[in-house]
Amino acid sequence: MHPNTPQYAERLTAPRAWWALVAIAGLTSGLIVMPLGVLAMLIGLAVGAAAGAAGLSTYGSAQIRVVGDALVAGDARIPLSALGAAEPLDAEETVAWRSHKADPRAFMLLRSYIPTAVRVEVTDPADPTPYLYLSTRAPERLAAALLSLLHL
Repeated sequence: MHPNTPQYAERLTAPRAWWALVAIAGLTSGLIVMPLGVLAMLIGLAVGAAAGAAGLSTYGSAQIRVVGDALVAGDARIPLSALGAAEPLDAEETVAWRSHKADPRAFMLLRSYIPTAVRVEVTDPADPTPYLYLSTRAPERLAAALLSLLHL
């Protein structure tokens, strides 16, 4: 396999139902400027919907990839040599690790609309981050991809 071919890749897209918020943002913007006239209302509608779509698209563009010798999670790129065990979390454990079990020093790529996650230990002694918390729809697949590369 080519070194730049992802062993695992996932985009943490927002749920389809959230796109209704884009329509609401457009309608709200149009209603706010409606006293200024019909043209202003149409412009407000378009600008509000465009801004809502841009915001939601950006929020849902976070990716998790295992590529070559690194784990890419959002804007972070972590070498696999700095990582330890990967633990898939079910829905109950996911809630626990993002609330009362959470460590404020942890790196969290958190999406509340995704019910499962993976917790990956950070073994680099120079890194104060104890673990990575990664929301994922396929925790077993992500953990297996990491495990297969960590034990080469």
